Amino acid sequence: MSPTRLPTQHRFETVLAPELARVSDARRSASAVLRLWDVGKPLADDVQLVVSELVANAMEHGSGWVALRFAETAGNLTVEVTDANHVPARMRCSKPDDPRGRGLVIVAALAQKWGVSENGRTTWARFILEGTAMAAAD
Repeated sequence: MSPTRLPTQHRFETVLAPELARVSDARRSASAVLRLWDVGKPLADDVQLVVSELVANAMEHGSGWVALRFAETAGNLTVEVTDANHVPARMRCSKPDDPRGRGLVIVAALAQKWGVSENGRTTWARFILEGTAMAAAD
């Protein structure tokens, strides 16, 4: 099942113009949503970094407007970034001196789980919210 089809307790969505300069807008939106939903540090910092990486990837490699969604469901926070490109995001093996190409490695390190939708347009990352029943069960 796609993360977008789960019943949610909280949900937020915004659409960003396809300009790399909008990554900072996405990060500010993430910060505001996380504060509103009482997501504390250090998790909020991790989520903001993942948002920056996913949106930057969509701006650089995708096409068209970019949708950024947050959903909080059953102790999980899911971040989704969608663009019009049907080529799925995938991790690259970067050389140590490459200035780019580590975004999805960062996402994989910070998120509990991440993936790409079947149609290749949405890349998502999931985090466990601390202090929830689901977090206690792990």
